[in-house]
Parts: sequence; structure tokens; C-alpha cells
Amino acid sequence: MSSKHVKYYPSEMLVTVMCHTFVCRHAGYTYCGACAAHAYKQVDPSITRRIFILGPSHHVPLSRCALSSAEIYRTPLYDLRIDQKVYADLWKTGLFERMNMKTDQDEHSIEMHLPYTAKAMESRKDDFSIVPVLVGALSESKEQEYGKVLSKYLADPSNLFIISSDFCHWGNRFHYTYYDESQGEIYRSIEHLDKMGMGIIEQLDPISFTNYLKKYRNTICGRHPIGVLLNAVAELRKSGLGMDFTFLNYAQSSECRNKSDSSVSYAAGALVVH
Repeated sequence: MSSKHVKYYPSEMLVTVMCHTFVCRHAGYTYCGACAAHAYKQVDPSITRRIFILGPSHHVPLSRCALSSAEIYRTPLYDLRIDQKVYADLWKTGLFERMNMKTDQDEHSIEMHLPYTAKAMESRKDDFSIVPVLVGALSESKEQEYGKVLSKYLADPSNLFIISSDFCHWGNRFHYTYYDESQGEIYRSIEHLDKMGMGIIEQLDPISFTNYLKKYRNTICGRHPIGVLLNAVAELRKSGLGMDFTFLNYAQSSECRNKSDSSVSYAAGALVVH
């Protein structure tokens, strides 16, 4: 395999898209594929020329954001070209690390979106590029910093942002068993917890989202990519841009009823910039 190419096949995924941007899951397609489709349905190939894909790092400790060493991602449909001009501009900030090829190939949070992206953009497959960004365990100040850097790209209507994230990972195997008995069955408690967070995301307030995570410790794996997006939105709002975020679909991999059960939640939402 060339050092300039990464071959990708689907394994897990979660997506968020807005039209302009969306948030989406990255678990296995059989679990969350239908949920993700609600987000990708919002993509308009006629105006989209560049797609940023922000995914959380699952396999390597990372305190910053990292960019790929590849120039092309190969999918079963066709090759996706990484935008080297945008990468060059991001390198100049001094804020980004470089992913090695093993990290790039092992990480599913970006990979899972590639076939969807290729399919959604198939009618304009020669007219767009992608900007994959691996997001580490960022501090609040780092989320603000990266949000500010990426805000100028978010303001461009020809750019689409995909924020890769699952929602609650519940069960002993995830070391998270928060249960509010007032909600009834465990899966209802999980749904209530997730939709509380989703409502805060729809408010587009990064501070409220951070406070929610601190209080409930919800195991949203893409919390840092979401935090970067919310801070980019906050930066653009200073200039008077109007934005609305709406969640389009929510699902769980299974309905937990006993403490021995486990599940992962998925959501798809879209951000529209006016």
C-alpha cells in the first residue's frame, strides 16, 4: 500500500451533518446506518465542494488535533481526494499533529463516513475534496482555539462539516451505568439523558454542553468534535451569522432493561447557517 493512500472499508460509524454541517454516528452500519441516512439526505452535491470530517481518536492518546499523512482515501466506490491546500493552511497554524498511517487505518470514526460521503457526492465525484481531522481529548480552551481556526471554513456555504460521534455507551462493559429510575426502564433513562444533551447542542451553547458533560459524564465519544463545532458556531455568531441546529433522528442499538444489558445510542442532526 502506498504511503500516500489509505484504503478504507466500513466497520463502525456515527455522523452529524449540517447543511452546511451535520452530526452523525460512527458505529456499525447494521446498528446505525438508517440513523445516519437522515443526516446524509441533507447533503446538496450541487453546492458542496469541500467536506470536513471531524472524528474522535479512539486508539491513540491525543491532546491536540491531527491531520492525515495520506493524499487519497480509497473507498469501495471511488477515491476521495484530501484537500492539500486546506491542509497547508492548517499546518501553518502550528496547532496540528500528523497521524501516522497505522493510526489513520485503525481509526473508524472518520472511516465510517467515507462510503456515505462518496455515495452522497457521487454525482459530483470529481468536483470535491475532503479534509479529515482527528480530534483528541481537548481541553475547553483547546476546543475554543480549534473552533476559532475552523470557523472561517464553516462560514463558507461550499464547505460541509461532518461531526462524527455516537451518543451514550451504556453498560458495565463501557463503565457507565447512570440510571434515573424516575424515567422508567433503563433504556428510557438513557434516551432522556441523551435527549437532554441533544437539546443543549441544539441551543449551540458550548459552555452549557461542557457543563452537561461534567454533571452527567455521558459517554458521548465525539464530545470533543462537537465541542469544536459549537465553539466555531460561537465565533461566527459574533459577526451576526444566524444558525439553527436540529436533530433529525435518534436510535439505540438495543433496549436496556437489566443492569447486565448494554447499548450504544445514535443521533443524526443538521446545522443550517443563514
